[in-house]
Amino acid sequence: MRFIIDPVVFNGLPTLCIGVVTAEGIDNRGSVPSIDLLLKEAIGEARAKFQGVNLKEHPAIACYREAFRKLGYNPNKYPSSVEALTSRVAKGGEPPDINPAVNLVNAVSLKYTLPMGAHDLDSADGDIAVRYAKEGEPFTPLGETVAEAVPAGELVYADDREIRTRRWIWRQNERGKVTGASSHIFFPIDGFTDCNREAVEQAMQELSGHLERFFGVRTRHRFLDRECPSVDL
Repeated sequence: MRFIIDPVVFNGLPTLCIGVVTAEGIDNRGSVPSIDLLLKEAIGEARAKFQGVNLKEHPAIACYREAFRKLGYNPNKYPSSVEALTSRVAKGGEPPDINPAVNLVNAVSLKYTLPMGAHDLDSADGDIAVRYAKEGEPFTPLGETVAEAVPAGELVYADDREIRTRRWIWRQNERGKVTGASSHIFFPIDGFTDCNREAVEQAMQELSGHLERFFGVRTRHRFLDRECPSVDL
């Protein structure tokens, strides 16, 4: 199984880069107090960082809003995952307590203000790619059971069976979600080489270290961009 950024994607997003972390053998049941503490600290830091700040204009968020506009998506209607998470926390809310792996992703995402995903690899069919959707490909929204058709030309994460995230980094599907039973997980971290490359690399390294420390597993990580658009998962 490979993870691939379709070369055509770079025509619209030439500086797109993605840090990739994979881990196998995770015990994602129960709770991990050290991860809960990391998330609590990240929430506090994010609230302090964005207090009194127009989130939409902050450079860490604005680069994704501009990318959404280039792709033809209204960022007010379809905010990136990192904007939605950061906005929720900045307003006094908290991310839901899902499971240790997802809580860890949210902690690192908030710390670095980066969109980070978590996909169950055991549910994937074939390769996973960031590419433009083909006409009629299905997507089952998170929490739903009925699939919807995705229009051709929408930037998505997808495998050979189904769209895994719509509008690039907006919304994840039901089948690929990470649950307590998930043990083989793929974590993408999306950014731009001309905006936040260093943060992507730091977040990738930190997430990898946390996964090894808290779950006792070995991880693999790789940085993808226009020059290196694919990796074996």
